[in-house]
Amino acid sequence: MFVLYNEKTRFPVKVWLEDESRLEENCLEQAYNLSQLPFIHKWVCLMPDTHAGKGMPIGGVIAAKEVVIPNAVGVDIGCGMDFIPTNIRVEDIRGIQTGNGTVIQAIIGSIMRAIPLNTERYKLPQESRVMDRAQQEMEKYEQNPGLVPLIRDGYFQVGSLGGGNHFIELQEDQEGYLCIMIHSGSRHLGKAVCDHFHKMAGELNRQWYSEVKEEYRLAFLPVRSKEGQQYINWMNLAMDYAFENRARMLDKTCAIVKELIEKHTGHTVEFGEEINCHHNYAALENHYGENVWVHRKGATRVREGEMAVIPGAMGSYSYVVEGKGNRESFCTSSHGAGRNYSRSGAMKAFSVEQVMLDLKEQDVVLGKRKKNDVAEECRFAYKDIDQVMAQQSDMVTPVRKLKTVGVVKG
Repeated sequence: MFVLYNEKTRFPVKVWLEDESRLEENCLEQAYNLSQLPFIHKWVCLMPDTHAGKGMPIGGVIAAKEVVIPNAVGVDIGCGMDFIPTNIRVEDIRGIQTGNGTVIQAIIGSIMRAIPLNTERYKLPQESRVMDRAQQEMEKYEQNPGLVPLIRDGYFQVGSLGGGNHFIELQEDQEGYLCIMIHSGSRHLGKAVCDHFHKMAGELNRQWYSEVKEEYRLAFLPVRSKEGQQYINWMNLAMDYAFENRARMLDKTCAIVKELIEKHTGHTVEFGEEINCHHNYAALENHYGENVWVHRKGATRVREGEMAVIPGAMGSYSYVVEGKGNRESFCTSSHGAGRNYSRSGAMKAFSVEQVMLDLKEQDVVLGKRKKNDVAEECRFAYKDIDQVMAQQSDMVTPVRKLKTVGVVKG
């Protein structure tokens, strides 16, 4: 870890990398912008997977006094991970054939039929305790009538994967056991909430002649203002919805895994403890004696003893970790490996054939309807997850190391 503190900073920037050369120029500029915010508590943090985002770097963490910043949470509010281990050894199922290929191929195919991917949604409304509760508490949301239809719309998207870097993976841990990992968020709800309140914050900041420059794209809302409270209500709704969305997909995936493995192998499938955690959100926490709003954008909370999930890229490794409660990082770690290439850059650098051959050589089963953009999410587009883990050894202790066996992508 090194610290940036110079004529471009108002508050220090702590970076969990070897040196400044590891930061892309846009990411560094965004970090300097963050450090100029007058309500920063202590310092700005950049995790080892950091790269440029919208306003605030992905892998960025700030603690803010009395304000919330929509773009410091991001457009996929509540995006995060869900994980569960099983008692089944991968070597015991890998070669077993079904009427739809191997057991692993059959599981991947069944997941793709059961769970809407990318922009797909359910044709009929699904059960959602989160949206049921939102309708019962409509007084929290009706002050933003443009967003209210999203509550009804949510019934058709809960339990759906989305696209981009979201995935459902079958993985093998270091002891050979099959595990399930899901990466997804609040679907369209989170983006609509972020865009709505970022625009509102920008208009208010201009009225207030805020010293936060508009080009920073970090417009803020005081938490004691009605607008700030409205954002917090909608953000918390999106977080709860994202949590439920992942849990619903995990339930369906577990049912498929259990049914197919027990049918074709005779083994009884048992599941271990689930870990469901966010990595895009803001929360009121106490750090260094003050109650502050910690914004984690592409970063995972890891208090001492807290379990979390840090994914790599498909065909690479992922980790289950235990937090060390590092105070300097506001008890935070990376949320993944972090991109080395933009999506368009990865498409230019790596061909579809190259990526598909790589997955085949690693015996990874890919479930994806359209392969033309598969290079966007290939392992070559991301940083080496093991190097990222080495940079945050003061934040987390690895508990499980996992390798991709099969993956569903939107």
